[in-house]
Amino acid sequence: MIQAATIQLQDAFSLKKGRRIGEALVARLGRLPDACWLFCAPAKDSDTLVRGVYEAIGRRPLIGCTTDGEISSSGFSTGSAVLGGLITDQLGFELAAVQGIGRDSEQAGRDLAAAFSDAVRYVQLFSDGITGDGSAILRGMASVFAADIPVSGGTAGDGGAFRQTWQFQGDRVFSDAAVAIGFSGDVKLGTGVMSGWTPIGLPKKVTRAAGNVLYELNGESALSVYERFLGRHAHKLPAVGVEYPLGLVDPHAGSEGNDDLLLRATMSVDRQAGSIRFAGEIPEGSMVYLTCGDRSAILEATEKAARLAIEDLGAGTQPAFGFFYSCMARKALLGIRAREEIERVRAHIAPEVPVLGFYTYGEYCRQGPRRPSVLHNETATLAVIGV
Repeated sequence: MIQAATIQLQDAFSLKKGRRIGEALVARLGRLPDACWLFCAPAKDSDTLVRGVYEAIGRRPLIGCTTDGEISSSGFSTGSAVLGGLITDQLGFELAAVQGIGRDSEQAGRDLAAAFSDAVRYVQLFSDGITGDGSAILRGMASVFAADIPVSGGTAGDGGAFRQTWQFQGDRVFSDAAVAIGFSGDVKLGTGVMSGWTPIGLPKKVTRAAGNVLYELNGESALSVYERFLGRHAHKLPAVGVEYPLGLVDPHAGSEGNDDLLLRATMSVDRQAGSIRFAGEIPEGSMVYLTCGDRSAILEATEKAARLAIEDLGAGTQPAFGFFYSCMARKALLGIRAREEIERVRAHIAPEVPVLGFYTYGEYCRQGPRRPSVLHNETATLAVIGV
């Protein structure tokens, strides 16, 4: 049995308001929850909001972070807080947190995974979206887990300011940290990932890169390649790069189709070095495409991600709670149509099923069943818990 609900707060944050939405969630569920998720804008007094929620839910497991936009059953919102929770007799929960991920992200991932028991079968991860390396965190976690444990979630945002993000565990508020919740017991999970961006031209080889900095494609400076591709819009880099992300061919995929591209969004350019910094690692030697997309394709991809999650859940399993993590770049490109992402997700997983999530600086999810969990950019990701 799983019963879930979400609450939205569109008001100034305070200890009192935190208690109020926590109490509202408890009332909607009918008793204290077994686990809760809180996502909110990086607003004043968010720390006291967290404390108020934690008190109201009876100090039950609470996890979350700040965002670039909030998602709940009430729809898309900004400058708000959304709280979700569930009661269940089929799942158990464990929390973990690690600080200082910017120093050594791979070690942080190892430490985070080591904090969980062997009973954990699925993990939701929320890490600082400005510091740290999400791909390295996942590598560290995978090196510790005894089995292929699916990881989904997102990197925390700060409303597009790119100054500082916060992560929550219980009543504690961190920065430069990763927090996670592990699911044990009879975990029924369906995931779906899709972007909507289409590869343009022939693939290119990454001939020089270091971490998330790309120096050369096919022996030519990365900036020169992008400037030629963008033409008269090249002077708008790095901002315009959000519309034209780099697509890495997934080495774990069976083909080089659009569905198997791992997108990387531009973050900054170094015109002297001719390099571009992306919001995720670019492995040297990998094959990549330049890509483009439009609003209709992005929204169609959101629908497909929802369909894939339901298919992955399997016949005979009903969705009970949906977690939706989408990239801030999608929100920026969709504009007022961002609310349609949530509407399409809810329509496909069933309107009565609660949905919770946020707009991220990067998304964590496996690319498909029995494939590793990876860091995505500019992608819609769904994780649906079923009964």
